[in-house]
Order: sequence, then C-alpha cells, then structure tokens
Amino acid sequence: MELMIPLNTQDVRPLYEQIYQYIKDEIRSGKLPSGKRLPSSRELAKGLKVSRSTTQLAYEQLVSEGYLEAKPRKGYFTAELDGILPPVRGESRVRQPVQDSRRNGALHRPAGRFAEALQSAAADPGAVAPGSGPAKAGIRIDFSPRGIDLDSFPFSTWRKISRAVLREEERELFLKGDPQGDLPLRLAIRDYLYAARGVSCDASQIVVGAGNEYLLMLLSGLLGRNTGIAMENPTYRQAYQVFSDMGHAIYPVEMDESGFMTEELLKLSDRVNTVYVTPSHQFPMGIVMPVKRRQELLSWAAGRPGRFLIEDDYDSEFRYKGKPIPALQGLDARGTVVYMGTFSKAIAPAIRVGYLVLPPALLAAYQKQAGFYSSTVSRVDQRILTQFITGGYFERHLNRMREIYKGKHDLLLAALKPLEPFFTIEGENAGLHVLLTYRGEKNEEELVEAAARAGVKIYGLSGFFIHKEHRRYPKTVVLGYARLNETEILEGAALLSQALGREC
Repeated sequence: MELMIPLNTQDVRPLYEQIYQYIKDEIRSGKLPSGKRLPSSRELAKGLKVSRSTTQLAYEQLVSEGYLEAKPRKGYFTAELDGILPPVRGESRVRQPVQDSRRNGALHRPAGRFAEALQSAAADPGAVAPGSGPAKAGIRIDFSPRGIDLDSFPFSTWRKISRAVLREEERELFLKGDPQGDLPLRLAIRDYLYAARGVSCDASQIVVGAGNEYLLMLLSGLLGRNTGIAMENPTYRQAYQVFSDMGHAIYPVEMDESGFMTEELLKLSDRVNTVYVTPSHQFPMGIVMPVKRRQELLSWAAGRPGRFLIEDDYDSEFRYKGKPIPALQGLDARGTVVYMGTFSKAIAPAIRVGYLVLPPALLAAYQKQAGFYSSTVSRVDQRILTQFITGGYFERHLNRMREIYKGKHDLLLAALKPLEPFFTIEGENAGLHVLLTYRGEKNEEELVEAAARAGVKIYGLSGFFIHKEHRRYPKTVVLGYARLNETEILEGAALLSQALGREC
C-alpha cells in the first residue's frame, strides 16, 4: 500500500517524527486496521522523497511503542490495538523487623512507623543497587547503577538563578505555601509533562514532594493500607520496600519480552487493587512495554471501581534512539493512572523533588485526607526549579545530558564487544545501565566474584527480585555507567572483558 503523508519542512518537528505521528494517529483512529502491511522503509522513503534513515527511524519508534510489528522477511504490519482512546488535553481524570511471611502469593510485613519507613527507603528513585555500599578493597571501577554525571551539571546557571531568587526578598517565599506545591512550579511541570511525555493533566492534579519515598508513602495512605499491590518482578526495590513497610500485601508478577504479564494479574484480581509498573523503561530489565500490553493494563484497571495503575517514569528522558516513549497516563481515559516523576535523574539527586499526578478519585482522597500537610519542599527551592524549567535551562540541560550519556553508552557497548561471544547485551536503547546475560554454565555469583578479583564491581540481577525464589535470570549482571568518565568506562570494560573472557 502507499501512504500519502503530508510533510511540512517548516515544521519544528523533524521529518521522522512527522511520519511517526501521522502513522500512529491513523492506527489509533482505526484508519489503518490491525494486520495491515505497510510499505517497506525503502518504498516509503522513495514515495515521500526523504532518506531511508528517516523512514526507518519512524518505523523503529512505532515498533518500540508497539503500534507496528516487524516480521522478518515480510515487512511491517499494524498491531492489534482494539479499544485505545486518544487522550484529550485538559480532560479531568482526575516496628519491629520480622521475616517476610508469604500468604496466597503475597508478601506481608507489619506496618512500620513513618520515620522508619523513610529511613529504609532512602535511595534515589530508579537507582538502587542491591548490596551496594562502600566499595570493597581492591575495587578500581564500580559499575553502580546509582548516581548521575555531576561533572556536567550547570552549576553556574543554578547559582545565578539561586542568587536572583534570594535577591527578590519576597517575604512570601518564607511563608507556608500551597500544600501541593507552589502553583508556578506545578504549571511548569504540567507543561513539561504534556510536551515531553504526553501526560494530560491539570496543575490541580499535581502534588510536589521531597523524593519518591515520601510520595509513595503519601500514596499508600490514599490507596488504603489494606490495598493489595502487584509489582513487576524484578522491580525497583525501594518502591517494594516502602509499600511493604507500610503494610501492603505485595504480589510479585513475572515478566516476558513485553514486560508485566497481564495474564498473571488476572489470577490475582480478587486480591489486587493496584499495579506498580515502569512501562517506558522497565527497571531493571530495560523493557519498553508495547501499547497492546498497556491497553490490557488499562482495561484491567477500568474493569472494577477502585483499581489504579502507578506509573513510575523514573528515567524516561534518557532514550538514545528515536523519541522518548509516551507515558501510559496519556492513554488513560478512565482516570485510573497515577503518574510519578522525579528530577533526581534528570537534574541531580540532591534536588529531592518528585511529583505525583493524581487521577480525580485519588485527588479527592488527597484533599480530604492529606490536604492539610505542609509541602515537604522548600519554597525557595521550588522557585529556583521553576525558573530553571521555564527559563529553558532544563530543556538545554536534558539535551546535553542525553548526548553525554549516549556517548558513554556507545563507548561502553563498543568496549564490551570482546564479551559478545559469551554474553547477550540487553536494555541498551535507554536508561543509564545495561545488562549482560551469560550463555554458559557459570551463575551470577561466580560472574560477580570473577569481576571483583579483577578490581571491577558489577551487580547481580537477583538483588532486584522481590524474593530469591523468583530468580529467573541467574546469569545476568547489571552495569551502570552514568557517573563514570570515559577513561573509567574503558578501563572497567577492559578489566571486565579480560576477567570474564578468561573465566568463561
């Protein structure tokens, strides 16, 4: 078939994005039915008089999001996506430690005090490295998934904005502000989320808080402590730790190549009211959840009142091929998705500013149960962050960091090529870490020990599982690269290649 796609060379969007958006809209509107074969990237490029790389990039983005299926030697076909509704902007969606006990597939821990839960959940969102801590003696290179590249932080810009804010001498900044966060910051977050992530909300739905752990505990209270929560397995362990400490029954759900297995969720429907997922870049597996699987989750949530999906969008900005994957929240027409975001990865962990986008039912619960809480973020910090975003500095910083991280990412992959005969590399298209899975007989622990003997610290995937009997990837290790410089990446990869190559 031939696609007549109107392209506008005066449009600020690149040509590949115009092609991607046109095909995506045609699929979602039903004008391109499921199973329809599209022209090859070469044929489409010829018809549109653009380069093949342009059409190929558009197709790859559509495949990543699950709108198209690429069949070897057959071509590209539209996926089956019945029931997807286009989003409408502005629409209102609005202790004493004990061992875990297992009951009906869930994990139960007694609810701890608020301070104890905070202390147990102190790591940066999406950056926890189980078993990490002070490096052992002899470790030269630490491939920890924690941290970011602070050498590239715009310190001078941040200082300039800080001085300007403090010179304003507004007494208002030193008074108690809006419990949900100052309105200018929430408006800036709203506009950024809509433009960058496709999140459709009003500023009144946003709650700003000091870090994801606080927001998760706040959310726990809104959901009710008797709420059963299903979580991806493996998962972001800090979220599990917080929910577990707050007394929720946790139900681990396995994953396949599309992420969270919804058929497993259906077996838990009488026990689970809430699902926690990282669909744009699953942590730690790096899987992008296709739109069909997202549709299945939304259908489950809409099937019974009081069900919610928690979308943790912890590092969605860092995608190196194509554009960032749109948020699950943007597909939600029933008000079932709680969207979570943070500036810890995109700016710096010390910023400690995160936010929730609450659907209407939970927003009403917040206003009734927690609307009297004071904001946990300083108003001065809120004002600085607002100006950093609205002044265009945040966007420029993100663009720069994408290039820096892409350079580190590409360097690491190239340096790991000697290991390709022994390992498969996964999760390499986004985020700040990659996974190596060994094809031989050695297990994860032996790989970690072999690396340590060579002076390199790597992290076993088993540490991210909710409990140890769920280890489906016993030969996989995690390598983070964000806080390493190029020299350290090359040294670490060389040592690792030598050690694992020799051992394998």
